[in-house]
Amino acid sequence: MVKTIVGSFSDSRGAHQAAEALIADGFMRQDISVVASNILGDYTPDGRPLFFEEEPKKTETETGAVAGGVLGGAAGLTASLVGLAIPGLGPVVAVGPLIALLSGVGAGAVAGGLIGALTRSGVPDEHAGYYAETVRRGGAIVTLRADGSRAERAEEILRDSGAIDLEQRVLRWKDAGWQGWDSSMKPYTAEEAEHERRLYGAHADPLTGLPTTADPEGDARRESTIRR
Repeated sequence: MVKTIVGSFSDSRGAHQAAEALIADGFMRQDISVVASNILGDYTPDGRPLFFEEEPKKTETETGAVAGGVLGGAAGLTASLVGLAIPGLGPVVAVGPLIALLSGVGAGAVAGGLIGALTRSGVPDEHAGYYAETVRRGGAIVTLRADGSRAERAEEILRDSGAIDLEQRVLRWKDAGWQGWDSSMKPYTAEEAEHERRLYGAHADPLTGLPTTADPEGDARRESTIRR
């Protein structure tokens, strides 16, 4: 049975690292989608993630060793990124099968279309609203269609890559006055998105599992992904 696994991330870097980790573990690139906010200018106008430019250049030997392997798959994912301006969500960058579902709803309804795309993939309406809110606030989501036998492994990879505990995050949003997904709400400004990242922290180091910035939620990530 094929299931949809979704991870929510505070920033684009964490989402891309998660996608790379999934590919490295053998999950198919064509089954992975990333939808990331570009409110903070994490990407160039043509969709290239600027944070990858910070990585040290690899030697010729290192490049040759991975040309047809893990980084080749991840690079292919990144090369397919598409920039979109979505009412209610602001500028986003997306890649993967969710794009087709987003494109089919019409430009004027794409904000709700993200929720529709997720629900058609098997995500409950309420949780789809949480994921859309993540993007509206400057974050990102990663979705994966995988065989049920590997769903737990996919969830583990997303958690290890820094997926947030969405249940706890939503509780904190509600404590601050959020009443649920509202398509009439405007996307966050760059200043609001930056404050959100500073308030909750970014993502965990995928090697150590430790937060790379202050993370008030600590290691409580037991419900960071959803399987349906």
